[in-house]
Amino acid sequence: MTGNEFRFFLSCDINLPVTFKIERLEGRLPSTNTSTPADIDRGVEDKKPELYVECALYIDGAPFGLPMRTRLESSGPPFCWGELITLSTKYRDLTANSQLAVTVWDVSCGKNEGVVGGATIRLFNVKKQLRTGKHKLRLWQGKEADGSIHSTTPGKVPKEERGELERLEKLVNKYERGLIQRVDWLDRLAFKAMEKIKDVESSKNGSSHLYVIIDFCSFEHRVVLQESGPNLLIPASITSTNELVTVWDPEVGKINPSEHKQLKLARSLNRGIIDRDLKPSSTERKSIQRILKYPPTRTLSGDERQLLWKFRFSLMSEKRALTKFLRCVEWSDVQEAKQAIELMGRWEMIDVCDALELLSPVFESEEVRAHAVRVLERADDEELQCYLLQLVQALRFERSDKSRLSQFLVQRSLSNIEIASFLRWYVAVELRDPAYAKRFYSTYEMLEENMIKVVFCLLGMGARDGEDVFKLWQSLVRQTELTAQLCSIMRDVRNVRGGTQKKIEKLRRLLSGLLSELTYFEEPIRSPLAPIVLITGIIPSDSSIFKSALHPLRLAFRTSDGGCLKIIFKKGDDLRQDQLVVQMVSLMDRLLKLENLDLHLTPYRVLATGHDEGMMEFIPSKTLAQILSEHRSITSYLQKFHPDEEGPFGITATCLETFIKSCAGYSVITYILGIGDRHLDNLLLRDDGRLFHVDFGFILGRDPKPFPPPMKLCKEMVEAMGGAESQYYRRFKSYCCEAYNILRKSSNLILNLFHLMAGSNIPDIASDPEKGILKLQEKFRLDLDDEECVHFFQDLINESVGALFPQMVETIHRWAQYWR
Repeated sequence: MTGNEFRFFLSCDINLPVTFKIERLEGRLPSTNTSTPADIDRGVEDKKPELYVECALYIDGAPFGLPMRTRLESSGPPFCWGELITLSTKYRDLTANSQLAVTVWDVSCGKNEGVVGGATIRLFNVKKQLRTGKHKLRLWQGKEADGSIHSTTPGKVPKEERGELERLEKLVNKYERGLIQRVDWLDRLAFKAMEKIKDVESSKNGSSHLYVIIDFCSFEHRVVLQESGPNLLIPASITSTNELVTVWDPEVGKINPSEHKQLKLARSLNRGIIDRDLKPSSTERKSIQRILKYPPTRTLSGDERQLLWKFRFSLMSEKRALTKFLRCVEWSDVQEAKQAIELMGRWEMIDVCDALELLSPVFESEEVRAHAVRVLERADDEELQCYLLQLVQALRFERSDKSRLSQFLVQRSLSNIEIASFLRWYVAVELRDPAYAKRFYSTYEMLEENMIKVVFCLLGMGARDGEDVFKLWQSLVRQTELTAQLCSIMRDVRNVRGGTQKKIEKLRRLLSGLLSELTYFEEPIRSPLAPIVLITGIIPSDSSIFKSALHPLRLAFRTSDGGCLKIIFKKGDDLRQDQLVVQMVSLMDRLLKLENLDLHLTPYRVLATGHDEGMMEFIPSKTLAQILSEHRSITSYLQKFHPDEEGPFGITATCLETFIKSCAGYSVITYILGIGDRHLDNLLLRDDGRLFHVDFGFILGRDPKPFPPPMKLCKEMVEAMGGAESQYYRRFKSYCCEAYNILRKSSNLILNLFHLMAGSNIPDIASDPEKGILKLQEKFRLDLDDEECVHFFQDLINESVGALFPQMVETIHRWAQYWR
């Protein structure tokens, strides 16, 4: 770049979330010593400050998005967070009056959190350029940050108060951004001199001020403000200075009328007779085949849409082409829409995967969505159950409350108790959504009315089946009563003072005494997790509580066939994201088995029964952290249950093969779904060698840990396979590559299912559905063929095994767990 060039990015083109780092707090906190002489005599120590920083974005004086908080920091002074904050707002959404409000809170004061101080900073400077690098904000002590346009808590030091220290800090900021040339020997001398100046200034001012250091994200070039759409600001007069000039272009974002007219003429229905006999040339055929391979998330260009429309008649025998063709239709044109619907009825019948795409928010036509339902009617109950969660979410995109889709789901549930039970729960959980509560309630009512209608029809015919159906519905209703009672038990248990053992004793006393009706139910209840199983009561002696912050219950239920069903019940945690991930694990397990590849996965059942409650299947197992603590290695643990002196590493060959396969399966699945926050406490191992993952609080690439590897494969797992040079490790890599290529074949199905979840309130999807689905699509590497993908995935495995950062974080996490 020459001296006369000024290269820049426009803020409206940056489709990334606003990101910055909260570094540290500088200065001395005001004294909060309230201890009396009597307290000092008794040896009562002052409480240490426990600080966190709250960051909120304000646009044009109004809060925008949810505020974010750092972790608690009590090891200061100095108080250092070094924590990366990512807001839900993107750079493209920012305006000239966007500012960040930062407030430091102290929670050591007890119930009432104390305000340490607050400050605000505008994200664009006076030249309308995005701020980058480190900035030092002076806190207004005792005041929350004011995000109004004319803020009363500006973080910048006023000009009249700026001294030598502020001037040097501005130069350091430029130095760190690479705007000042680095000369090592001179830099060391300069920084030493700066430290002396800093000490002098601090002693002069008495350290009366507090400062928060923020490090804003930097880009390759400067970022200049340009709001999305036409810029309606009045243009400034053009001068000879080097300032930016705002130019108003009223045609930004508008359709080119001449191009639009040409497109209309080319798609004129009068050409229908000519188009009917058109056949694509070899070049056009190649272009069409390329378009048909596009993932469902890709938007077609004008030329691609025109090409598909032109050869629509010759494509009718190609079932894959229907979804792409329907994307080409100008639905606002009544005649064009009518012809498209007519052609759709004569088109080759599409697969269920493509039918799911037609239920996405992209397609609003009732006829198109009804056609998708007709295709779904061909799916058997087992396949339908794999997609039921997404089909319930697709009700949000319907045009009416009693749509063809809702009627179809209710009708299928009448003949299958599992579908009926899960449909009822999936709908019931969404009743708290204010935007769509009426629609989901309508579906719930429809299910109840149809169940009762079937009862009366059968009773009218004198059949005893009517009584059975009525008991069936009553059993489903009692599931809700049971979960309400379990929530009440959790509240009582949490209020018990003392350790986990006292809480367990309280739980067992409640089940044996006041709530003894839960020990033996009057009538059997369908298990919410597995509706084909009838549960008859809770076994108090086998029930317990886990040692964790939420104190989840581990309950043992008697079953009607004399067995035992163990579940975990949680209150205070949103399990909808876990429910989605486990559903995807179950689906991928099914897809792999259809290709004769059984990787011994453990898709345990999870059911969210509310926005902050739910249950999951209890699988007897141990965490890798616990195994390594007790047995020193995974191999020693497996030798205990499956010893074989002649087998590999003293373990039976079957057990080792099970371990290798399960490691491969979860390595691939966690990579595709972008599951984060993996550590040795949420990797579990069963006695038979099956490894599995739990706790899916971070998906689609989100991870609270810095520098996460592409997939979670710790060195202890590799050591259990005999090391990175062993034949078993090579077999592991082979299974990974085979599984990856099998799942890539079903990428459209998985992408369509996630697209249907776009309107859900699942945290990691709701924050930015478009970005999340694109991240998922990237993981499939659809630009590579199978052979290239084998090399790509092997490189990923090698990169993950060679990563050093996760090993350090594991140690830190173990410390955190120990002191919890």
